[in-house]
Amino acid sequence: MFELIDTPSKERFLRWKEKATVWDFLHAIVLIFMGIYIFINPFPHMTAVKGICFYLSALLVCALIIFKKMDFSFRSPLLAPFCLFTAWVLYGLFFAVDKENSIHDFHAHLLRYIALYFILINVFNSRKQFIALTRIIIASSTTYSILGIFYFYFILGNSWATRFSYGASKGFLGYEVAGNSLCALVIFSILLTLSLFRNASFRQNVFLVFCLIPQIAFVFLVQSRGAYIALFLSLIIMLWKNKKVLLLMLIGLSVIVFASPLKERLTIPPKGVLGDYRIKMMFTDLEIVKDYPVTGIGFGNETYGEKIALGMYNDRVPQKYRQTKGFIAHAPHNMLLNILVRTGYLGLVFFVSIIFVFFWMCWQCARNREDDFVRRWGLCICSVFLSFLVIGMFEQMFHHFTEVVLYTILAMGTIVWKLYSSMSGDTVPVIDKDSRITGIVGGNQ
Repeated sequence: MFELIDTPSKERFLRWKEKATVWDFLHAIVLIFMGIYIFINPFPHMTAVKGICFYLSALLVCALIIFKKMDFSFRSPLLAPFCLFTAWVLYGLFFAVDKENSIHDFHAHLLRYIALYFILINVFNSRKQFIALTRIIIASSTTYSILGIFYFYFILGNSWATRFSYGASKGFLGYEVAGNSLCALVIFSILLTLSLFRNASFRQNVFLVFCLIPQIAFVFLVQSRGAYIALFLSLIIMLWKNKKVLLLMLIGLSVIVFASPLKERLTIPPKGVLGDYRIKMMFTDLEIVKDYPVTGIGFGNETYGEKIALGMYNDRVPQKYRQTKGFIAHAPHNMLLNILVRTGYLGLVFFVSIIFVFFWMCWQCARNREDDFVRRWGLCICSVFLSFLVIGMFEQMFHHFTEVVLYTILAMGTIVWKLYSSMSGDTVPVIDKDSRITGIVGGNQ
């Protein structure tokens, strides 16, 4: 997959360099910086580098647009739900419990990543660049998995039965997000890796297998029930037509489960499902929603844990379903409840509309029979998105790392959808000889 640069490639690069203008170099710089930004996303202690890569890319894109050297398009089925959700969050800022935190997060956790989405769909807008983006994600996840496993189990000396987590350490990789949330990226990468197998050479497939091994090991070492269910369901969706491969994958995963500590975590707890601490969190969240049903408590991530009297709302819950005093969670561990608490019922409706529209886009691509690339990647991204949502039902997913993963998934699905739309009569993107989308010029009404 990641071949060394051969002589023909060097020659093509030299020819491009001779003919390239300043604007071509700026295009290339945006691609490079966005690639670095996506690659270093899971690594902590890289905030400054991430900021430089993102804002410099955004600045260069603006310059290219101003000088009409880039065909930047906002055309996407997600534009309308994005605008509705953004407008509602903006309206809710006036009623937020902590206005300062909500205004900050409106920019840092919403506008910034919507901008990332549109940059990605306009920069990685060809089949070759789409594959390049998948390779960057696979390289990032594989590197992180190898380094993480080595550091946690060999450097820190934890036993293999210990759940992978950096919560107790502040060293080499330190603590930024829980291992459960990290699985959102790793499963994303696993599914991308599997999708690349079909059209790869034997040597490339061997390399892909070496990428899969540490990533699959990572998922099981985290011992997250949500991550395992997400991987299981996404594989069923993605490999449904390849029954033999699906059966082998499921048998292999089952063997690993029964041979690992994860087996005990998949059993029903002694107190039943309603006794699980996440269920208790949900009861507390719903009590908060009763007091803030319209606009929520505000979009700020820190408002829930710092400005809301969680003890008071926990006391309203029936005794059987209360969280233990002194150990009340400071954030909803369910992405839909998180949105409901922060933006109210209408905000949740607008957010869910993004989910439904995106699944519709993926479904349109996956059922396409004219282009195997579109069909295969549409199904893959649909499976990836499902895995993200499943993990999101059990985790706090609205921090920077997982938001980059989410909007990258949305962007990749949109790129595939644009390729699909070029073959339909509804919209007609202009495609160059490398299958790059350069703009939409019209279509049948």
